[in-house]
Amino acid sequence: MIYRQALFFSTMKKFAIIVAGGKGVRMGYETPKQFLEIAGKPILIHTLEVFLQSNDIHIILTLPKTHFSFWEEIKNTFLPTTNITTVEGGETRFHSVQNALNTITEQEGLVAIHDGVRPCVSSEIINNSFKQAEELDSAITSVDLKDSIREITPDGNFAKNRTNYKLIQTPQTFHLAKLKMAYKQPFNVLFTDDASVFEANNNTIYLVNGDYKNIKITTQEDLIIATSIINRI
Repeated sequence: MIYRQALFFSTMKKFAIIVAGGKGVRMGYETPKQFLEIAGKPILIHTLEVFLQSNDIHIILTLPKTHFSFWEEIKNTFLPTTNITTVEGGETRFHSVQNALNTITEQEGLVAIHDGVRPCVSSEIINNSFKQAEELDSAITSVDLKDSIREITPDGNFAKNRTNYKLIQTPQTFHLAKLKMAYKQPFNVLFTDDASVFEANNNTIYLVNGDYKNIKITTQEDLIIATSIINRI
């Protein structure tokens, strides 16, 4: 993987696929985590509002079909006049993104893929991601590791140099045609994110600066942190 900084503003047609298929099992709630409220709004609404600050991004939201009616109620409350395309998610994240890409008829453009439960993403991160993807075809948001890390092997566990590693976040942004081609591959369990799909189709991954505040809400502790961040924005 190669690190580059974003250089200029994107002028191509832009799409954002927001993946929101979580069930909230690790949260311990019956309500899916993307619909839990923090600072007076569902997590997913906070996420969408950041992307909606740029009027030229067409948003595609992937959700389990069983969540459609619940989402419509939430949308009518918080974003009643907003045009958001809703697509049924798939068995895995890979299939959900694939379904969303299949709704885009254009071949030329840029597409950012973002976790619906990363509500603290900034407009700056989104814009930089689009800028770099226009120039280099990919822009994968990442941050340095803060903690020491160890590798677990059959022979024991061993210290590793953390400066050789990055924590990967979203958005992950790509040239649309190349990402569509990558998602024609058969599913592989090693496809843990969109960058891994793109890379497996002989494309180069370029990293772009993320932010430690851009957390993914997975546990109850994350809810506390995200609430604090949003209340300070």
